[in-house]
Amino acid sequence: MPTYQRRESLARLLAALDAQTHPRGDFEVIVVDDGSTDGTREYLAGMRPAYALRHFAQPNSGPGAARNLGVAHARGAIVVFFDDDVVPDPHAIAAHVAAHAAAPNTVVIGPMLPPRAWPRPAWIRWEEDKLLKQYSAMIAGAYACTPRQLFTANASLERHRLVAAGGFDPTFARAEDVELGYRLRDMGSQFAFEPNAAVTHYPRRSFASWRRTPYQYGRGDVAMHRDKGHQALGLAFWEFHRRHVLNRGLARLSVGRPLAFVPVTLGLRALVRVADALHERRVARAALSALFNLLYWQGVADGLGSRDEVWRAVALHPRVAA
Repeated sequence: MPTYQRRESLARLLAALDAQTHPRGDFEVIVVDDGSTDGTREYLAGMRPAYALRHFAQPNSGPGAARNLGVAHARGAIVVFFDDDVVPDPHAIAAHVAAHAAAPNTVVIGPMLPPRAWPRPAWIRWEEDKLLKQYSAMIAGAYACTPRQLFTANASLERHRLVAAGGFDPTFARAEDVELGYRLRDMGSQFAFEPNAAVTHYPRRSFASWRRTPYQYGRGDVAMHRDKGHQALGLAFWEFHRRHVLNRGLARLSVGRPLAFVPVTLGLRALVRVADALHERRVARAALSALFNLLYWQGVADGLGSRDEVWRAVALHPRVAA
Protein backbone atom coordinates (compact mmCIF):
# COMPACT_ATOMS: atom_id res chain seq x y z
CA MET A 1 0.00 0.00 0.00
CA PRO A 2 1.47 3.36 -1.00
CA THR A 3 0.39 6.24 1.21
CA TYR A 4 0.82 9.99 1.17
CA GLN A 5 -0.60 12.47 3.69
CA ARG A 6 -3.49 10.19 4.70
CA ARG A 7 -2.66 8.97 8.18
CA GLU A 8 -6.28 8.82 9.33
CA SER A 9 -7.59 6.88 6.33
CA LEU A 10 -4.53 4.61 6.47
CA ALA A 11 -5.38 3.81 10.09
CA ARG A 12 -8.92 2.87 9.03
CA LEU A 13 -7.55 0.57 6.34
CA LEU A 14 -5.06 -1.14 8.67
CA ALA A 15 -7.83 -1.73 11.21
CA ALA A 16 -9.93 -3.39 8.50
CA LEU A 17 -7.02 -5.71 7.66
CA ASP A 18 -7.00 -6.82 11.30
CA ALA A 19 -10.60 -8.02 10.80
CA GLN A 20 -9.98 -10.20 7.71
CA THR A 21 -11.35 -13.74 7.67
CA HIS A 22 -8.20 -14.95 5.92
CA PRO A 23 -5.74 -16.16 8.61
CA ARG A 24 -3.75 -13.17 9.77
CA GLY A 25 -0.66 -15.29 10.16
CA ASP A 26 -0.80 -16.10 6.45
CA PHE A 27 -0.30 -12.59 5.06
CA GLU A 28 1.98 -9.63 5.59
CA VAL A 29 1.16 -5.99 5.11
CA ILE A 30 3.68 -3.60 3.56
CA VAL A 31 3.09 0.15 3.68
CA VAL A 32 5.31 2.55 1.75
CA ASP A 33 5.19 6.14 2.97
CA ASP A 34 5.72 8.31 -0.10
CA GLY A 35 7.19 11.32 1.71
CA SER A 36 4.32 12.16 4.10
CA THR A 37 4.73 14.95 6.62
CA ASP A 38 1.54 14.31 8.61
CA GLY A 39 2.97 11.89 11.18
CA THR A 40 2.38 8.76 9.10
CA ARG A 41 5.86 7.40 9.77
CA GLU A 42 5.53 7.86 13.54
CA TYR A 43 2.07 6.29 13.50
CA LEU A 44 3.35 3.23 11.66
CA ALA A 45 6.28 2.87 14.05
CA GLY A 46 3.83 2.57 16.95
CA MET A 47 1.52 0.03 15.28
CA ARG A 48 1.27 -3.49 16.76
CA PRO A 49 -1.39 -5.34 14.72
CA ALA A 50 -2.09 -9.07 14.84
CA TYR A 51 -0.66 -9.50 11.32
CA ALA A 52 2.92 -8.94 10.20
CA LEU A 53 3.39 -5.27 9.32
CA ARG A 54 6.45 -3.76 7.67
CA HIS A 55 6.77 -0.18 6.54
CA PHE A 56 9.24 1.74 4.43
CA ALA A 57 9.66 5.38 3.48
CA GLN A 58 10.91 7.21 0.41
CA PRO A 59 11.03 10.81 -0.80
CA ASN A 60 7.83 11.73 -2.61
CA SER A 61 8.11 9.88 -5.94
CA GLY A 62 4.55 8.86 -6.78
CA PRO A 63 2.47 5.72 -6.23
CA GLY A 64 4.18 3.67 -8.96
CA ALA A 65 7.59 4.04 -7.38
CA ALA A 66 6.12 3.38 -3.93
CA ARG A 67 4.48 0.17 -5.09
CA ASN A 68 7.71 -0.97 -6.71
CA LEU A 69 9.53 -0.47 -3.42
CA GLY A 70 6.88 -2.46 -1.57
CA VAL A 71 6.97 -5.29 -4.09
CA ALA A 72 10.77 -5.45 -3.80
CA HIS A 73 10.37 -6.22 -0.09
CA ALA A 74 7.34 -8.51 -0.41
CA ARG A 75 7.77 -12.18 0.50
CA GLY A 76 4.38 -13.56 -0.46
CA ALA A 77 3.56 -15.42 -3.67
CA ILE A 78 0.53 -13.18 -4.28
CA VAL A 79 0.59 -9.39 -4.08
CA VAL A 80 -2.67 -7.64 -3.19
CA PHE A 81 -2.73 -3.88 -3.78
CA PHE A 82 -4.98 -1.57 -1.78
CA ASP A 83 -5.04 2.21 -1.85
CA ASP A 84 -4.91 4.08 1.44
CA ASP A 85 -8.46 5.46 1.06
CA VAL A 86 -10.31 2.12 0.93
CA VAL A 87 -11.74 -0.21 3.57
CA PRO A 88 -11.63 -3.89 2.54
CA ASP A 89 -14.60 -6.10 3.33
CA PRO A 90 -13.76 -8.82 5.87
CA HIS A 91 -13.63 -11.43 3.06
CA ALA A 92 -11.63 -9.33 0.57
CA ILE A 93 -8.22 -10.98 0.99
CA ALA A 94 -9.76 -14.46 1.14
CA ALA A 95 -11.63 -13.76 -2.10
CA HIS A 96 -8.44 -12.59 -3.83
CA VAL A 97 -6.58 -15.71 -2.69
CA ALA A 98 -9.41 -18.03 -3.74
CA ALA A 99 -9.56 -16.44 -7.19
CA HIS A 100 -5.86 -17.12 -7.75
CA ALA A 101 -6.22 -20.71 -6.56
CA ALA A 102 -9.00 -21.20 -9.11
CA ALA A 103 -7.19 -19.53 -12.01
CA PRO A 104 -3.40 -19.09 -11.86
CA ASN A 105 -1.74 -16.47 -14.08
CA THR A 106 -4.66 -14.14 -13.54
CA VAL A 107 -4.81 -10.50 -12.57
CA VAL A 108 -7.73 -10.27 -10.15
CA ILE A 109 -9.63 -7.00 -9.90
CA GLY A 110 -12.08 -6.33 -7.10
CA PRO A 111 -14.78 -3.63 -6.96
CA MET A 112 -14.47 -0.26 -5.25
CA LEU A 113 -17.93 0.32 -3.84
CA PRO A 114 -19.36 3.67 -2.73
CA PRO A 115 -19.97 4.20 0.98
CA ARG A 116 -23.43 4.68 2.42
CA ALA A 117 -24.46 7.91 4.12
CA TRP A 118 -21.14 9.59 3.40
CA PRO A 119 -21.34 13.06 1.86
CA ARG A 120 -19.31 13.66 -1.29
CA PRO A 121 -19.47 16.10 -4.19
CA ALA A 122 -20.89 15.49 -7.65
CA TRP A 123 -17.56 14.66 -9.29
CA ILE A 124 -16.95 11.82 -6.82
CA ARG A 125 -20.45 10.46 -7.39
CA TRP A 126 -19.85 10.65 -11.15
CA GLU A 127 -16.77 8.41 -10.79
CA GLU A 128 -18.73 5.98 -8.61
CA ASP A 129 -21.52 5.75 -11.18
CA LYS A 130 -19.04 5.03 -13.98
CA LEU A 131 -17.35 2.27 -11.98
CA LEU A 132 -20.64 0.66 -10.94
CA LYS A 133 -21.73 0.63 -14.58
CA GLN A 134 -18.51 -1.19 -15.53
CA TYR A 135 -18.95 -3.73 -12.73
CA SER A 136 -22.53 -4.47 -13.76
CA ALA A 137 -21.47 -4.94 -17.38
CA MET A 138 -18.67 -7.36 -16.44
CA ILE A 139 -20.93 -9.36 -14.14
CA ALA A 140 -23.55 -9.55 -16.89
CA GLY A 141 -20.93 -10.67 -19.40
CA ALA A 142 -21.45 -7.61 -21.61
CA TYR A 143 -17.69 -7.31 -21.90
CA ALA A 144 -14.63 -8.99 -20.46
CA CYS A 145 -12.31 -7.66 -17.79
CA THR A 146 -9.22 -6.13 -19.43
CA PRO A 147 -6.09 -4.15 -18.52
CA ARG A 148 -8.21 -1.01 -18.62
CA GLN A 149 -9.96 -2.17 -15.43
CA LEU A 150 -6.67 -2.64 -13.57
CA PHE A 151 -7.01 -0.07 -10.80
CA THR A 152 -4.58 -0.85 -8.00
CA ALA A 153 -6.93 0.52 -5.37
CA ASN A 154 -8.06 -3.13 -5.24
CA ALA A 155 -6.23 -5.71 -7.35
CA SER A 156 -3.93 -8.71 -7.01
CA LEU A 157 -1.53 -10.83 -9.04
CA GLU A 158 1.29 -13.32 -8.65
CA ARG A 159 4.44 -11.60 -7.50
CA HIS A 160 6.77 -13.40 -9.90
CA ARG A 161 4.73 -12.22 -12.90
CA LEU A 162 4.75 -8.67 -11.62
CA VAL A 163 8.53 -8.79 -11.25
CA ALA A 164 8.95 -10.38 -14.69
CA ALA A 165 6.89 -7.54 -16.21
CA GLY A 166 9.25 -4.98 -14.71
CA GLY A 167 6.83 -3.49 -12.17
CA PHE A 168 5.21 -0.09 -12.54
CA ASP A 169 6.61 2.58 -14.82
CA PRO A 170 7.01 5.56 -12.44
CA THR A 171 7.22 8.03 -15.33
CA PHE A 172 3.43 7.81 -15.69
CA ALA A 173 1.68 10.47 -13.62
CA ARG A 174 -1.63 8.63 -14.07
CA ALA A 175 -2.73 5.18 -15.28
CA GLU A 176 0.56 3.54 -14.32
CA ASP A 177 -1.54 0.54 -13.27
CA VAL A 178 -3.31 0.30 -16.64
CA GLU A 179 0.02 0.56 -18.46
CA LEU A 180 1.35 -2.34 -16.36
CA GLY A 181 -1.82 -4.26 -17.23
CA TYR A 182 -1.08 -4.04 -20.95
CA ARG A 183 2.41 -5.45 -20.38
CA LEU A 184 1.00 -8.27 -18.26
CA ARG A 185 -1.54 -9.06 -20.96
CA ASP A 186 1.19 -9.19 -23.58
CA MET A 187 3.01 -11.69 -21.36
CA GLY A 188 -0.04 -13.96 -21.36
CA SER A 189 -1.81 -12.94 -18.15
CA GLN A 190 -5.59 -13.17 -17.97
CA PHE A 191 -7.84 -10.65 -16.21
CA ALA A 192 -10.79 -11.47 -13.98
CA PHE A 193 -13.30 -9.40 -12.06
CA GLU A 194 -14.06 -10.84 -8.61
CA PRO A 195 -17.15 -9.21 -7.04
CA ASN A 196 -16.51 -10.83 -3.65
CA ALA A 197 -13.12 -9.12 -3.27
CA ALA A 198 -14.76 -5.80 -2.44
CA VAL A 199 -13.57 -2.63 -0.78
CA THR A 200 -15.44 0.52 0.17
CA HIS A 201 -13.85 3.59 -1.33
CA TYR A 202 -13.66 6.90 0.57
CA PRO A 203 -12.05 9.32 -1.92
CA ARG A 204 -11.41 12.93 -0.94
CA ARG A 205 -10.56 14.82 -4.10
CA SER A 206 -11.00 18.48 -4.85
CA PHE A 207 -12.65 19.52 -8.09
CA ALA A 208 -9.26 20.82 -9.28
CA SER A 209 -7.68 17.42 -8.64
CA TRP A 210 -10.53 15.68 -10.45
CA ARG A 211 -10.05 17.95 -13.48
CA ARG A 212 -6.37 17.09 -13.76
CA THR A 213 -7.18 13.39 -14.09
CA PRO A 214 -8.71 13.21 -17.60
CA TYR A 215 -6.00 15.42 -19.03
CA GLN A 216 -3.33 13.13 -17.52
CA TYR A 217 -5.18 10.10 -18.89
CA GLY A 218 -5.11 11.64 -22.36
CA ARG A 219 -1.38 12.35 -22.20
CA GLY A 220 -0.81 8.88 -20.71
CA ASP A 221 -2.75 7.13 -23.47
CA VAL A 222 -0.61 8.88 -26.07
CA ALA A 223 2.56 7.74 -24.28
CA MET A 224 1.24 4.18 -24.00
CA HIS A 225 0.30 4.12 -27.68
CA ARG A 226 3.37 5.87 -29.08
CA ASP A 227 6.13 4.74 -26.72
CA LYS A 228 4.86 1.35 -25.54
CA GLY A 229 2.82 0.09 -28.49
CA HIS A 230 -0.35 -0.45 -26.42
CA GLN A 231 -3.88 -0.12 -27.79
CA ALA A 232 -4.94 2.72 -25.50
CA LEU A 233 -5.50 5.34 -28.20
CA GLY A 234 -7.12 2.97 -30.68
CA LEU A 235 -9.74 2.11 -28.08
CA ALA A 236 -10.27 5.78 -27.29
CA PHE A 237 -10.81 6.57 -30.99
CA TRP A 238 -13.33 3.72 -31.20
CA GLU A 239 -15.16 4.97 -28.12
CA PHE A 240 -15.26 8.59 -29.35
CA HIS A 241 -17.76 7.64 -32.04
CA ARG A 242 -20.05 6.27 -29.33
CA ARG A 243 -20.07 9.37 -27.15
CA HIS A 244 -23.12 11.62 -26.95
CA VAL A 245 -23.42 13.81 -30.03
CA LEU A 246 -23.14 17.00 -27.95
CA ASN A 247 -19.93 15.79 -26.28
CA ARG A 248 -18.45 14.92 -29.66
CA GLY A 249 -19.41 18.32 -31.01
CA LEU A 250 -17.95 20.21 -28.05
CA ALA A 251 -14.68 18.32 -28.39
CA ARG A 252 -14.36 19.02 -32.11
CA LEU A 253 -15.20 22.67 -31.53
CA SER A 254 -12.96 23.31 -28.53
CA VAL A 255 -9.98 20.96 -28.30
CA GLY A 256 -6.79 22.67 -29.38
CA ARG A 257 -8.53 26.04 -29.75
CA PRO A 258 -7.91 28.11 -26.60
CA LEU A 259 -10.42 30.81 -27.55
CA ALA A 260 -13.15 28.16 -27.48
CA PHE A 261 -11.71 25.67 -25.00
CA VAL A 262 -11.25 28.09 -22.10
CA PRO A 263 -14.79 29.57 -22.01
CA VAL A 264 -16.44 26.19 -22.65
CA THR A 265 -14.57 24.46 -19.84
CA LEU A 266 -15.10 27.40 -17.48
CA GLY A 267 -18.82 27.29 -18.25
CA LEU A 268 -19.01 23.56 -17.60
CA ARG A 269 -17.10 23.95 -14.34
CA ALA A 270 -19.55 26.62 -13.18
CA LEU A 271 -22.50 24.46 -14.21
CA VAL A 272 -21.15 21.52 -12.19
CA ARG A 273 -20.79 23.63 -9.05
CA VAL A 274 -24.25 25.18 -9.38
CA ALA A 275 -25.91 21.83 -10.12
CA ASP A 276 -24.09 20.22 -7.20
CA ALA A 277 -25.19 22.99 -4.82
CA LEU A 278 -28.80 22.62 -6.00
CA HIS A 279 -28.62 18.77 -5.85
CA GLU A 280 -29.42 18.57 -9.56
CA ARG A 281 -27.54 15.33 -10.02
CA ARG A 282 -28.63 14.65 -13.58
CA VAL A 283 -27.40 18.05 -14.75
CA ALA A 284 -24.16 17.67 -12.81
CA ARG A 285 -23.52 14.23 -14.33
CA ALA A 286 -24.07 15.50 -17.87
CA ALA A 287 -21.76 18.48 -17.32
CA LEU A 288 -19.08 16.30 -15.75
CA SER A 289 -19.18 13.84 -18.64
CA ALA A 290 -18.77 16.69 -21.12
CA LEU A 291 -15.95 18.24 -19.11
CA PHE A 292 -14.12 14.92 -18.67
CA ASN A 293 -14.38 14.27 -22.41
CA LEU A 294 -13.00 17.72 -23.29
CA LEU A 295 -10.09 17.53 -20.86
CA TYR A 296 -9.18 14.00 -21.98
CA TRP A 297 -9.05 14.96 -25.65
CA GLN A 298 -7.09 18.11 -24.86
CA GLY A 299 -4.52 15.85 -23.20
CA VAL A 300 -4.46 13.66 -26.31
CA ALA A 301 -4.04 16.71 -28.56
CA ASP A 302 -1.17 18.07 -26.48
CA GLY A 303 0.44 14.63 -26.44
CA LEU A 304 0.15 14.20 -30.21
CA GLY A 305 1.19 17.78 -30.90
CA SER A 306 -1.91 19.26 -32.52
CA ARG A 307 -5.69 19.03 -32.76
CA ASP A 308 -5.40 18.08 -36.44
CA GLU A 309 -3.54 14.91 -35.45
CA VAL A 310 -6.40 13.98 -33.12
CA TRP A 311 -9.23 14.29 -35.60
CA ARG A 312 -7.22 12.76 -38.42
CA ALA A 313 -6.62 9.70 -36.23
CA VAL A 314 -10.25 9.57 -35.09
CA ALA A 315 -11.39 9.58 -38.72
CA LEU A 316 -9.04 6.69 -39.53
CA HIS A 317 -10.23 4.52 -36.59
CA PRO A 318 -14.03 4.47 -36.68
CA ARG A 319 -14.41 0.79 -35.84
CA VAL A 320 -11.39 -0.44 -33.88
CA ALA A 321 -12.32 -3.59 -32.01
CA ALA A 322 -12.18 -3.33 -28.20
